[in-house]
Amino acid sequence: MKIAEEFQFNERQVDRIIAMAWEDRTTFEAIEFQFGLSEKQVIKFMREQMHPRNWRKWRARVQGRHTKHEKLRSDSVKRFKSDAQRAITGNRISKKKY
Repeated sequence: MKIAEEFQFNERQVDRIIAMAWEDRTTFEAIEFQFGLSEKQVIKFMREQMHPRNWRKWRARVQGRHTKHEKLRSDSVKRFKSDAQRAITGNRISKKKY
């Protein structure tokens, strides 16, 4: 069974989890706090939701990244969300509006 079906996430929640997983400053612990998905479940979820090539890019990006793990990140980082976060809908990133 797919993670999204198991947890009964709606489209908006799926989009938000994907956005949080791509954000450098959002930890896996923050995703677990908000949606109840462990790091392993987030990895499985992303694999199910993404094209294989994009999943490999994402996996290479987050593997070993200090900001994705609360215990490894610097004490100077205090927020979940990056200032440069963009609106995401339908798994597509929209243009920034300034």
